[in-house]
Amino acid sequence: MADSDKSVMKVDIAASDRPIWSGEATYVVVPATNGAMGILPDHEPILSLLTEGKLVVTEPSGNKHSFLVRDGFVSFDSNTVTVAVEHSSQEEYGFPEEADGSPKGKA
Repeated sequence: MADSDKSVMKVDIAASDRPIWSGEATYVVVPATNGAMGILPDHEPILSLLTEGKLVVTEPSGNKHSFLVRDGFVSFDSNTVTVAVEHSSQEEYGFPEEADGSPKGKA
């Protein structure tokens, strides 16, 4: 049994009109209506509304992806995080990645 398999979650982030980012993560922070909420692997199942704010995904490599999101929800069950939002933009936070998570000429 590989412990490393349990230390990651599958993450899918989508806007109302397109997929935004998909991959594995060790930590996700979402802007829940009651404040920022951190999600780790093996968290209890959740379903929460999101408000406007910063969503941050930390990959197993330590790379972070940040998105400005507005209005949506997050669900977590069986180490799968699903985020559906009305709007998302990565550029507004000045990050070099496209909104779909692909790098822009990463050095």
